[in-house]
Amino acid sequence: MPSAATADASDKDGEPFVEVDPTGRYGRYCDLLGVGAVKKVYRGFDQEEGIEVAWNQVRLRNFSDDDSVIGRLYSEVRLLRKLKHPNIIHLYNVWTDEEHSTLNFITEVCTSGNLREYRKKHRHVSLKALKKWSRQILKGLDYLHSHEPCIIHRDLNCSNVFINGNVGQVKIGDLGLAAVVGRSHAAHSILGTPEFMAPELYEEDYTELVDIYSYGMCVLEMVTLELPYSECDSVAKIYRKVTSGVRPAALGKVKDPEVREFIERCLAQPRNRPSAAELLHDPFFDGLDDA
Repeated sequence: MPSAATADASDKDGEPFVEVDPTGRYGRYCDLLGVGAVKKVYRGFDQEEGIEVAWNQVRLRNFSDDDSVIGRLYSEVRLLRKLKHPNIIHLYNVWTDEEHSTLNFITEVCTSGNLREYRKKHRHVSLKALKKWSRQILKGLDYLHSHEPCIIHRDLNCSNVFINGNVGQVKIGDLGLAAVVGRSHAAHSILGTPEFMAPELYEEDYTELVDIYSYGMCVLEMVTLELPYSECDSVAKIYRKVTSGVRPAALGKVKDPEVREFIERCLAQPRNRPSAAELLHDPFFDGLDDA
């Protein structure tokens, strides 16, 4: 790797890297793109390709007494490296920095951030645009669910979906809670974001269809600009409503019958809930171009 691949102190006009990866290819800047429950995401740069990237960093010492979190992080990274789809965030590289006790991984960056913030910023969006975003999320889910082995995201919500606003491209990210399941397509642990969790998740016996339920809640949030169950002031109240089949108040604000019916299909009981592949052929998406 040529010397140009490292930060040059004499380059006064250049933006200095705070950190460079062991190969010298990727550099990290100090500005944050986002902060999650277990990781910080910084703006980074791939000097070989000349593109901006996301530098994800996890401080492992924060979880030194919780092997399950570290195990889950490593499994996310191993999983991401195998995935290649236009609607799934792509992973480029991963390494552990023993000296600083950090797990670092480089992923593609979406220029406009997550869908929740993007939608709040752009309040006047046509139904056609919302349908295009919704269909791309479904394409990503269909890829995960038809992957061998099947992958359940388990934490799909609008803050885990990212967008390149200049081209309207949507990508699913944050696979930290994803479960890789075998032929049974069944998983057995309670994880996720309460407002978006399907009732059967709480019963600890579920399939990839929990992602379809969460997806329905994402569509609801996109349409109403309201977090599902925002009328509840505690997780316990959300749990009681979800498990007893009470729909979020936001659903009552959806005036378009076609949109409401589509969301209801996604929130149906598991035996009546369609797969991602089936939903991609739903009349809801009729008339959209192939983008």
